[in-house]
Amino acid sequence: MLKVYNYSELSKAEIEQLTLRNTDSGNEIRESVESILQNVQQNGDQALKDYAFKFDQVTLNQLFADENEIADLARQVSDEQKRAIKTAYLNIYKFHQNQFHTEEKVETMPGVTCWRELRPIEKVGLYIPGGTAVLPSTFLMLGIPAKIAGCQEIVVCSPPQKDGKINPYIAFVAQLLDIKKVFLCGGAQAVAAMAFGTESIPKVDKIFGPGNQYVTKAKTIVQSTTVTAIDMPAGPSEVLIIADESANPVFVAADLLAQAEHGVDSQSVLVSTSEKLIAETIAELEKQLPVLPRAAITRKAIENSYAVFTGTFSEAMDFSNQYAPEHLILATNNWPEITDQIINAGSVFLGNLTPESAGDYASGTNHTLPTSAYAKAYSGVSVDSFVKKITFQHLSPEGIQNIGKTVEILAELEGLQAHKNAVSVRM
Repeated sequence: MLKVYNYSELSKAEIEQLTLRNTDSGNEIRESVESILQNVQQNGDQALKDYAFKFDQVTLNQLFADENEIADLARQVSDEQKRAIKTAYLNIYKFHQNQFHTEEKVETMPGVTCWRELRPIEKVGLYIPGGTAVLPSTFLMLGIPAKIAGCQEIVVCSPPQKDGKINPYIAFVAQLLDIKKVFLCGGAQAVAAMAFGTESIPKVDKIFGPGNQYVTKAKTIVQSTTVTAIDMPAGPSEVLIIADESANPVFVAADLLAQAEHGVDSQSVLVSTSEKLIAETIAELEKQLPVLPRAAITRKAIENSYAVFTGTFSEAMDFSNQYAPEHLILATNNWPEITDQIINAGSVFLGNLTPESAGDYASGTNHTLPTSAYAKAYSGVSVDSFVKKITFQHLSPEGIQNIGKTVEILAELEGLQAHKNAVSVRM
């Protein structure tokens, strides 16, 4: 069920291998994605329709759902479901609105004033996954900060359902966000469409959203080969749980399974200072897994997962920081004592009553997070992801006199006479 390792018996090389995930050593994924990118760049809408038939088994006459179709589909959502989505919307909005700050001007020396101002990225593309699970929550997580930031054009792509339409929950979220059009396009081909533009889908300046290994690979390729930026590499989902004897094995097993049901390439890792807790959690997995609707998918992900026994919390945290999890759960009553040891993590869930699901849906934090150890260098999506911060400076007559000599000397020592002259002529 869940492979178990003893941290003290693992070599440094074995730990590095254990924390490695979602590799493409044979470049099969890259080659496939590069072919898709090239096809969409050359053939536009027709390539997207061909891929919809190939991957989604639907024939599309048009590549988008318009405002009228969105309204019709949204009516299928029950009142109870609408209330739940609206509650999540309000919590996410409240948390992200607090991130929008105007910075004060700083006088670095008399007469020299510097400051930064925010400007929204004009055109952004939101990729909303819809493979084995439709994720209207991701639409909220990306659309709300984009709206708060003030992006002028928001392009939304999501795979078509078997009936060739978008999911009703996606439609309802589109209404909440005042999105008039949703493009019926998924996978690496959606990333290509937003990076290059097609007859129907506009080219964007930055692409956002999680996805499978193909989507993630497409994002990293277009970032390095076009002027289109991406939010982060956000591939197959993962969770790492640090638990001690105070943890409830029923809760821990439920959290491991919650992450595993995303897809067969998801990973759930348990790191515990209690061998008893590990054994009880594995037993609980055997009870909870078979009754899940997505049991087949979840089981494959669990088979790709493991547990690590550590002698101390310090060892547990060392392993976690090397793994750099997308989601980190501290399933312990002692979490206040160890949070300062967290160096690498996308989003952290504290205590035995804080499931990762809360952050996935409605607590307010963003669930679009770096995976595959990219949490060592990337943050999750926020309002900052949708804005640029432009620096300004102004020199008064007093300012040019105060700073001028310093700039002249620095320019001269670098051998850049024209730089020095640009100051000298003003003095």
